[in-house]
Amino acid sequence: MDQRVSFITLVVTDLDATRRFYVDGLGWEPALDVPGEVLMFPVAEKVVLSLWTESGFVAEVGQAPARGGVPPVTLSHNLATPQGVDTVLEQARAAGASQVGEASERDWGGYSGYFADPDGFRWEVAYNPGEIGQSVLP
Repeated sequence: MDQRVSFITLVVTDLDATRRFYVDGLGWEPALDVPGEVLMFPVAEKVVLSLWTESGFVAEVGQAPARGGVPPVTLSHNLATPQGVDTVLEQARAAGASQVGEASERDWGGYSGYFADPDGFRWEVAYNPGEIGQSVLP
């Protein structure tokens, strides 16, 4: 198996609220938008973020996703500067993100903060000055 990820799929409870957040609020352009089923966004070269309704997930996977508490996964959006982190966190706040945390200096040498999308998925917005952090910048 090649060492790569092609799709990141998250199950959402309200696709319309998700669309309002990502498309209207953050200004993202979907590559695929099937009302009542799925939204797909290209997020990197050959990587797609898929936001899927729970009914579609259950029909294909065979059981409902676990619910309750903070989902045990984070997504990260890396930027070239700490100022970029503050700008994106403010954009998320303006888009209606819940639980937007102020960015701070981190023990690992970077600067980051978090926000939650309508389903509680946490996005880390980070400036990572290390080699691996720099390697993911456009």
